[in-house]
Order: sequence, then structure tokens, then C-alpha cells
Amino acid sequence: MTHSLSRLAPIAALAALLAAGPALANPNDAAEVDTLATRGTLTGNYLAGRVAGASRDAGAAATFFRAALKSDPRNAELLERTFLLTLADGDGDGAMRLAERVVATDPSNRIARLALAARSIRTHNYGAARHHLSRGAKGPLADLTTQLLIGWTWLGSDQPAKAVEAVDKLQGADFFGTFRDYHAALIADIGNRKDEAAKRFNAALSGDGSALRIAQAAAIYRARAGDKAGALKALADFEKASPRHPLIRETRDAIEQGKEAKRIVKDPTDGAAEVLYGIGGALGRQGGEDLSIVYLQLALYLEPEHPMALVTLADLYDQLNQYADAIDVYDRVPESSALKRNADIQSAMDLDRLDKTDKAKAQLKKLIDADPTDQEAIVALGNIERGREQFKEAADTYSKAVDLVEKRQAAEAAASPAQPADVKPAQSAAAAASPDRSNWSLYYVRGIAYERSKQWAKAEADLKKALELSPDQALVMNYLGYSWIDQGVNLDEGMKLIRKAVELKPDDGYIVDSLGWAFYKLGKYEDAVRELERAVELRPQDPVMNDHLGDAYWRVGRKLEARFQWSHALELKPEANELPKIEAKLKDGLEADKKTDAAEVKEKREGG
Repeated sequence: MTHSLSRLAPIAALAALLAAGPALANPNDAAEVDTLATRGTLTGNYLAGRVAGASRDAGAAATFFRAALKSDPRNAELLERTFLLTLADGDGDGAMRLAERVVATDPSNRIARLALAARSIRTHNYGAARHHLSRGAKGPLADLTTQLLIGWTWLGSDQPAKAVEAVDKLQGADFFGTFRDYHAALIADIGNRKDEAAKRFNAALSGDGSALRIAQAAAIYRARAGDKAGALKALADFEKASPRHPLIRETRDAIEQGKEAKRIVKDPTDGAAEVLYGIGGALGRQGGEDLSIVYLQLALYLEPEHPMALVTLADLYDQLNQYADAIDVYDRVPESSALKRNADIQSAMDLDRLDKTDKAKAQLKKLIDADPTDQEAIVALGNIERGREQFKEAADTYSKAVDLVEKRQAAEAAASPAQPADVKPAQSAAAAASPDRSNWSLYYVRGIAYERSKQWAKAEADLKKALELSPDQALVMNYLGYSWIDQGVNLDEGMKLIRKAVELKPDDGYIVDSLGWAFYKLGKYEDAVRELERAVELRPQDPVMNDHLGDAYWRVGRKLEARFQWSHALELKPEANELPKIEAKLKDGLEADKKTDAAEVKEKREGG
């Protein structure tokens, strides 16, 4: 899949223009960009478009390139770049006009042909769609997209048998088979080919039952066919790997209550959008962000309220640190969608990332007021408070989520079947009421909030609880083990936990740094140097690790190297409260070695 992407020449221009980099902190107002573009020269607009593209402001880049194109309309390269940026910005109608010009000079341009095929499908001109799809350049990804879309166009032409036949012509990588069976099932269902639909849904589930859309669509089909047990099994199998997904919960509730579960794809336009969304999402997961955006925008051109396409596009913008764009897309998720609350939660997190923390917290509190049992919203609020170092508030907020978990577990315990006579009621209730493994992270983050707000007894209990629920969590081992050593208690157990964490995550610089710093706190400076050097190799740009290594170098007499590390730590912009400490060490070095609390405890215990 990744290899095939490197062969997609047309997208190279988009990748270059939307080069990796942070979004503009204060992107230009659209009206201001229009004014600048109108007044600009060809060269000025071209350069401005390059700058905007490098900052991943596709809207501004497209505006500047459109203006440049007016000055040089025969420039094929400029035309293609403008088309791709316009499409990536979500201006479907504008992109279609440019696509017509692109294919006039480059008839096999695959993205332009794909865009025009999408337009033909939207207008139910299925023959024209097949024409455009057949004219595009070939390649593994193009073949996957084209063959699935051709199948949907034949369904639009009222030929369901030919539609399934077209999809079955798809050949390629193993995962192509899952796409083939899934879309053949959807087509057969709409085309009233019941036996074929049942067979293909079963095949799709066997291929990848952990895929959200496959599990949901198969469950809905089975429920409509009267197989309630089979429908619920498809959902239950999905939830083993991904519990509590809102779309799965919504589907399960409808089936259990005997309500009609509506198809997630109802016609060829929906089907084509599903193709583009599915492939676009897969591209995004494999590092093809630029092409993924194009596919997702085409899916939304066909179905503007496709909730999964919207959420996937917004998630992609989050990955690219384009938080303002992500918020705009999250806000487009329909109120009627089961994904709306999750979209609002993610939107709030992005507001916080843009330093609009008060607005973010207000948005989450509004969600919580509307539904006090919304654990995800409560945890999100706690995460914002913890990230802003409001640790006491974060601990209180997390406690509300913990209360929900424990009450839910207690209710499930009360409703559980009777236990054997040799099991005491109290033991049975306690076991059933214990939170499940997935809640380890909740106790972990509350433990951090307690520790940072000087409530160690509560923090220790939560960190132990997190390990009890999920014993192999390196992050928890690291935090608890280091905290013990830092306090001079449970030294052997603390080192054991940190060593185990390093075994589990040997390439995690933060955890390796903890091991090195634990050795330092115990006065084992040579061991500290060894581990801290490795930590700095793993994360050379971390100021704290470089500072730690400087301290260890000083203690073993490598004072010139110590000053170099401290100087480097300063260059890496440490937190403000660390600056004077590092500057003092650069000036005066470290005080004569004094036993740390942990080292003193260990020495006394060993009879030193």
C-alpha cells in the first residue's frame, strides 16, 4: 500500500505544498486573503501560495494559486496544484471546474478523473462516471478505487448482478478482499440479492470483523433478516477489541429494543461516499495524509453529512496539528449522529490546544450538565485541568468518573447470576464490582493528579490500583517506582518496577531517563551515566534529560561534559522554573556530593 502511494505522481504536488509543519497560529482571514490575492502579481501570489501551503493553510494556498492561475492560465503545473489544493480545502464545485481543465491537458490524470466521476455519480449520470473512471491512470490504489466505484455505478444503472460482478473483478493485496466483500455485500443488500448479501457479509466479517463499518453493516443486515442473535454477535465480537463505540452502542440498542436498524448505505451515492471514506481513512492510518484528505473531501462532496468521513477528516487534521480546521469539521457532525458528543469532546480538546481553555472547559461542562454520566466528557475535562497543572481540580474531576465506573460495576454485580455456595456473598460482590482492565488509565491519571497536588497516600493507592487492573503498564510502573525511590521508600520494589518498565519499553526515552535518574538518586552515578546517556540518545532534544545527564557527569568527575550538557539543556528551552537552576550549575557546578534521601535510606538499611 505504502509503495503504491509513492507512484501517485499527481499527488506529489499536493504533498509538497502541504508540507509537514504546524498550522498558522493566526491564519489569515479569508476576506483579507482574497484582497491580497486580488492585488498580488503572478510571482507574488505564487510565492504566497507556497508559504500558505507550507503552513498547511490549504484555503489560503488555493486562493493565492487561483489568482496566480488567472495570470498564467496555460501553466499546466500551476493548474494541477490549484486543483489539488482547492479539492483539499473542501471546495468541491470549484475543484470540479478545475478538474475539467486538468483533463483537457492531461486526459489520464487520475485525481481529476476521480473527482469528475464523483460529480457524475452525484448527478446520477452513471455512464459518465464509468467513462471518467476508465480513463484515469492505472495503479494499485487507483484500481481499488475504480473497481469499487464502477460496481456502485452499475447498481445505479439498476444492474445489481453486474455491480457485484464488477466488484469481484478487483484483484490485488490481501486487504483488497475485505473491501471487495464489504461493498459486494452492501450492493447485494440494496439490490435485494439476499443470499449473496448474507454470504458476502459473512466473508467480510471473517476477513476483518474488527472493522467498525463491517460489524455495524453486517449486524444491521442480520437484524433486518430476522437473525437477532447473529446481529448481536457481530457487535459483541467487535466490542471485544473496541468497547463502547457510540455507533455500535446505538446499533445494539436499536436491535435489542426491536427498532428498525436503518442501512448505513442506502443508494449508489452513499455507496461511492463509503468507498472514498473507507480508502481515505486507510490512507490516513498508513501515513498518506495528503491523499487521505483528498479522498475524504470527495466523500463529503458526495455525502456532506457522512459522520464517519467528518470525524476521520477532523482526526486527520488533529494528527497534523491543524486544530482550527479540526474544530470546523467536528462542528459539522450532525446533531442526530451518535458521534456528535464525541465530536464535541474532541472539539473542546482542540480549543484547549489553541489556548482557548476557558471556552474548552465551558463546552465540556455543558456536555456534562446535559449528561452527568458522560464519562468521556468528564475525563476530557480532567485531562485539560491536568494539562494546565490544575492538579487538585483534575483529581476532583477524575473522581467523578471513578464514581461512575464503580457505581456501574456495583450495579452489574447486583444483577449478576447467583454464585456457587462456596463463594461468600461479599467476595462475589467485590469481584463483580471491581472495575475492568480498561479503567486502569483512569486510576493512573487520577494518581498523577493526586501526586502533583501533594496527596501521596491517595496517589499511591490509585497507582497500585492501575497496576492491579493492568499489571504490564510500563507508564504506571515507571511513575510508581520512581515516586517510591524519590521518597526513599520501597527502594528494591521501586527499582524492580522501573527495570520492568524499561524491559517493556526499552526505546522509551522518558522511562530510560527515570531508571538513570533513580540510579542518580541512589548515589550510583556510574550506572546513572550509562542509562542517562542512552535516554539522551533516544530523545536528544529533551531539556530535562540533558540536564539530568549533566548532573550525572559532574558526579563522576566529567565536569567539562557536564557543562556542555547543561548548556545544551538551556538551548532546548526548559521550563521557566528550571532556567535559574541550570544557569547556577553552569556558573558554580554542583555542591559537594550529599547523600540523597534515597541513598541515605539504602545505606542505613544495608548497614553503611
